[in-house]
Amino acid sequence: MALSKDPLSKDSLSDIPTCYATVSVGTPDHPLDKKLEAIAAAGFQGIELGFPDLLSFASKKLGKDVGPQDFDVLCNAGLEVKRRCKELGLKVVMLQPFSNFEGWKQQSEERKDAFKRAKGWIMIMEAVGTDMLQVGSTDSPIPISREVVASDLKELADLLASHNFRLAYENWCWSTHAPDWKDVWEIAKKVDRPNFGLCLDTFQSAGGEWADPTTKSGLVEGNVKREDLQKQFQESLKSLSVTIPAEKIYILQISDAYKPKEPLDPTPDENGMMPRARWSMCLRPVPFDGGYLPVADFAKAVLKTGFRGWFSTEVFDGGPSGQDQEWKDMPGYTKKAMQSHERLLREVAE
Repeated sequence: MALSKDPLSKDSLSDIPTCYATVSVGTPDHPLDKKLEAIAAAGFQGIELGFPDLLSFASKKLGKDVGPQDFDVLCNAGLEVKRRCKELGLKVVMLQPFSNFEGWKQQSEERKDAFKRAKGWIMIMEAVGTDMLQVGSTDSPIPISREVVASDLKELADLLASHNFRLAYENWCWSTHAPDWKDVWEIAKKVDRPNFGLCLDTFQSAGGEWADPTTKSGLVEGNVKREDLQKQFQESLKSLSVTIPAEKIYILQISDAYKPKEPLDPTPDENGMMPRARWSMCLRPVPFDGGYLPVADFAKAVLKTGFRGWFSTEVFDGGPSGQDQEWKDMPGYTKKAMQSHERLLREVAE
């Protein structure tokens, strides 16, 4: 849904649809049924279906482990998820997160696997009843040509288009080739397909351009002064609001970030994960609950494009230490997330 670039009046924000990522409440070990019930009870209208939750749901249903490429089994489980969502009045907005897709060498086993997975995920999308696939920008250790990235994503978009599906491409702030919103927008222009748009994210953009978990201040430092950093970020937001057409933004994911108690090690961990990726996994609360990112500023910039589509809560909240959340009260947490959403709309209204 998109409007002309009008002022951010309360009326213009009143019908923004809300969804909630299933991976953002509990863990994959928690029953998906309970997650869906908590999300619906809080007043959300839709879900982002997390692939780890579908895997867990299918495994529990069969009483044995289901693999990530057991697509027939996952489709059967997906039909059950679709039925349950319909009962609860929830729309399956998007399947996520599809990763490590683009940039592999032609004829490589990795590229063959990427397209095999893509075709399997399309089957799952049909089963669960969603038309949108989220694809995260790859964090490949090898250099990737932007032309190759665009070519691969164009091929995936065409594959999705044959099923009337869309591709929502997201900048991950630790990506080696597309960490910023400007990067994914440049790629989107190269892909140039009507079913290719962006998944923007308050954490991924503010947490990349403005914040840095490896510094004492929690901000990007280096050769930039704090006042200059703020000016640069505001200029980036202004550019976003006048550059990206509203119809090319498919969804806005919302989360904040805790400032780490101690700066994170700037080097990759034993699994090769960069610090911003580690930060993303467990230090992302709902806005206004202990975080420090300029979430409202980024949301306002997106809304100034005229975008009035899905606002999705996608958080990974382990508390300020990253290890505190025990998920004893999932309905209480989703209710808090809805309250956060309502406050965010009040903050951005003009």
